[in-house]
Amino acid sequence: MRTSVKFFWYIFFGGFGILLAIILLANWGVFGKMPSMHELEDPTMMQASEVFATDGTLMGKYYLPNGNRTVVKYKDISPNIINALTATEDKRFYDHSGIDFRGTLRAVLLLGKEGGGSTITQQLALALFNQRASNKAIRVIQKLKEWIISVKLERNFTKEEILALYLNAVPFSDNIYGIKNASRTFFQKEPDRVSVDEAALLVGMINGPGIYNPRRNPKASLDRRNLVISRMVENGNLTAAEGATLQALPIKLNYKKRDDEIGYAPYFREVLRDEVKKY
Repeated sequence: MRTSVKFFWYIFFGGFGILLAIILLANWGVFGKMPSMHELEDPTMMQASEVFATDGTLMGKYYLPNGNRTVVKYKDISPNIINALTATEDKRFYDHSGIDFRGTLRAVLLLGKEGGGSTITQQLALALFNQRASNKAIRVIQKLKEWIISVKLERNFTKEEILALYLNAVPFSDNIYGIKNASRTFFQKEPDRVSVDEAALLVGMINGPGIYNPRRNPKASLDRRNLVISRMVENGNLTAAEGATLQALPIKLNYKKRDDEIGYAPYFREVLRDEVKKY
């Protein structure tokens, strides 16, 4: 065998061995804490505690910063939202096991010009267990950890459960967390009632809640919504004619952000807060 060929194989297998070692070290927590099996099997996210009257009226909420979430199950999320999300963020979501190597290779070769290589499951791993690092070297290690966590999440949850976890975890514009709060705030609707164009607008916010805020940046938000609709056409969720009709629609919001500090019977709820803390 020629020396140059031997050198190539030394480099190839050496690099593969180093990568494998780094992945194993990351899995063992050498580069920072990894979630335990219990945490992976039962992931938690900050949620609001809701106070209801005996007739079912929501009186108010208690929550910490970034914790005003109301969790919703997959069956209570419109297929329009699911289709918009998978078409835009991870069109091969149902075909991979947490890592989309084709998407990752495309992102590397094109330097991210056509989107990153993170799957929905990887984005969920980041949302639940990490904060995105600004240092590029640290981010590479973090990416490996996300791969490991993503594979483990795919083993522990169905695709539907992963989608619901993701939509409950991610932030939307105006510091709103979770798809239920977002659909209620922007459209005064439950998440199983939103139309296709409304779903596209909500999903469009996820990529940049500040940039694609429909109240503050309506033009950017409209462009983003129409891009999501285009992706849905490409993914076979809509026909070209349906997509064109929806893209011609203006943004119609029914915006009302609930002030949970006011709500009903604020004095009673403050007394109740102290009682609840005991439990």
